[in-house]
Amino acid sequence: MSLAQRIAANRADKELSSIDVEEWGEGDQAQTLFFTEVSARDMSKIQKKHPDFINNPTMDAMVEMIILKCQNADGEKAFDVGDKFILMGEPLVLIAKVFGAVFETVAVEEHEKN
Repeated sequence: MSLAQRIAANRADKELSSIDVEEWGEGDQAQTLFFTEVSARDMSKIQKKHPDFINNPTMDAMVEMIILKCQNADGEKAFDVGDKFILMGEPLVLIAKVFGAVFETVAVEEHEKN
C-alpha cells in the first residue's frame, strides 16, 4: 500500500465530531450535527471565495463552512447552498458556536497530539 493510500485509509477511519444544537432541534430534542475535521481541501474551497478567511473569517465564510462540513446522523449533508439565506438570519452567537465546533477540530486534534 502506498503512503497516499495509507493516508486516505486512515482518514476514512477517523470518527466524526459532533455538536448538539438545542435551537435547531425539535421539541426537547437537540439537533446533532456531525462533521469531520477541516481539511486542506475544505480550506481551499472556502478561500477561493473568501481569500482572507484565516485572518478575517466573515459570517458568510463561517456559514459556508457550516454548509460544507455539517451532516446528519445518516451521513447526509445537513444543509445545502440554498439554506445559506436561512442560516444568515440566525443569531451571530449561534453561528459562531456551530462554526467554532467545526473549526475547532483542527486545533483540538493538534493539541491532543502534543
